[in-house]
Parts: sequence; C-alpha cells; structure tokens
Amino acid sequence: MWEDSAMRPHRIAVLGVEAVVGFDLAIPPQIFAGATGPDGPLYEVRVCSIDGGPLATNRGFTILPECGTDALLEPDTVIVPGVDTDTFTEDPKVTDYLRNLPAGTRIMSICTGAFVLAAAGLLDGRPATTHWAHADRFREVFPHVELRPDVLFVDDGDLLTSAGVAAGIDLCLHVLRADHGSEIANRAARRNVVPPWRDGGQSQFIERALPSPGATGTAPTREWLLHRLAEPLTLEAIAAHAGMSVRTFTRRFREETGTSPLDWLLGQRIEHARHLLEHTDLPIEEVAVASGLSTATSLRKHLRARLGIGPAAYRRTFRQD
Repeated sequence: MWEDSAMRPHRIAVLGVEAVVGFDLAIPPQIFAGATGPDGPLYEVRVCSIDGGPLATNRGFTILPECGTDALLEPDTVIVPGVDTDTFTEDPKVTDYLRNLPAGTRIMSICTGAFVLAAAGLLDGRPATTHWAHADRFREVFPHVELRPDVLFVDDGDLLTSAGVAAGIDLCLHVLRADHGSEIANRAARRNVVPPWRDGGQSQFIERALPSPGATGTAPTREWLLHRLAEPLTLEAIAAHAGMSVRTFTRRFREETGTSPLDWLLGQRIEHARHLLEHTDLPIEEVAVASGLSTATSLRKHLRARLGIGPAAYRRTFRQD
C-alpha cells in the first residue's frame, strides 16, 4: 500500500479493465516510472485491475497486474488504457471506483479507454477524443460527450483523453512536461526514442507513405532546421536545402509529419521558447529573437494561441529553479 507523505512521489494508478490493449497499458509505466528529479523518482506507478485479478488483453495474452484498487491509497492520477470496443461492457465496479475518486484526482484515458470514462459518465458535457476508427461508435453510444475525433489528445484540466496508441505517449509526455517542465519531458522522450512534443491539436490523420528505394526524405532538413530556429527561413530556402521543389517538399513533409513545413517550424520555435523561458533568465524579447519568433509581441501571440498563457505567466508557472 502506498504510504502518505508530503515528500512522496506523485502516485499514478494504471487501471486496466477486461480486454485491455496491452500496448496502452505499458505506456504510462514506461514514460512516468523512469522520470527522476534531484531528489529521486518523481512518480510511483502501480498497474492494477479493479480486483487485483489477471486481465485478458485484446491480443491473446493475459496480464497479471500488481494489485487491486483496494490496495491503493487515493492515487493522484488514474490512467485507463484502451479496451477492445467489440467486447467492452461497463463494469459497475470500475464505474463506481472512477465516480468516487476524490475531487482533484487527475483522470486520463489512452485510446479507447475513453469508452470506460464515458460509460462512467465522467465525460458528459466535456471535450474528449479517442481513436478515429472508433469515433462514430463512440458518438452514437455517448452523444453527450463533446467528441473531438481529429486531434491527438485533449487536456480538459482534470480529465485528459488521447487518440490511439502513440498518441498516448504524446499525452503522457504532455503531462510530464506540465508537471515538471520541458527538460524532464525531453529526457523521457529521448530515453524512449520518441518525438519530445507533438501538439495535442495535431490531426490524427497522418499519411505515412513508404518512400521508394533510394528516395530522400525530409528528416535531414528537419534536423537542419532545428539548428537554425533563430534564422529567417522561407519555404523556398527550406525546400532548396532538401533538393526539392516547394510543392514536392511540402507534400512529402506532410506525409512524414502530418503537418506543413511552416507549421512544424513554428511548433519547434514555440518549443524552444518554452525551454528558454523555463531554464534561462533571458528577457522575453531576447527569448523571442533566439527562438525565431522575432518580437515579444509575436511570442506572446503564439504562446497564447497554443497554450492559453503568455510568456511571463508561463515562466512564473513552469520555471524549474
């Protein structure tokens, strides 16, 4: 049983239900359990089922969780992984557990885990997402949820939902970043060899066409851009570096990343600005210039559009001293 202590790590319960998606179940322990700060682990992650019994997965193998929910002393965060929607039926015990969590508990779902939260009535009247392939059924069964089927994840404060599989990684990194800043989130991303940040509003619908043998992708140019964020860069110059026409480069870039080159570049500049705000004392005007956003006014505009907060307030909230 968890011990209650003012100095304890943040407690996360990963609650699997029958026909759980095994990949989804493994994401939170993988992302959060390895996150450490100066004083040690930042999270304590426990994988559980409602009664502590084994869980059949949706792919023909069984998982034995560490414990049941009765062994957990009021977790700070509860994460529900995806389920097989063809066989999913509401479990009254799971619903009762979720509905009676203490006020302020952060509740998250990965992929079709949103079905579990919605069945418990937690998402009624609130924005949420799930895997795009299950969106029509979700909307039919849970008409009172404000479904956003196109995005990677939705952060609605104490309720967070993600799209399928890899979007669960994006959501966990987003939460890690919100809790402890970009440096620790980026470290977790590097450890797991995944992108450190994808905006939650990015589309789920990413065409990932396999390149023909010998074809050159856009990855080298993306790497080149990351070292030139402060420079004025035009789409023509970027395409020229890749040795492609603007039209070809834009098409291939979108196939590989799911977004346009200039939107991707803006996202990287905002990410760099966030890092500078968290980890340096540079004046906001200098942060804007160093990140390629030119002026404090431009930085303020883009940060508010993406995060709903200005640079000064962001620095006060997320500065890691």
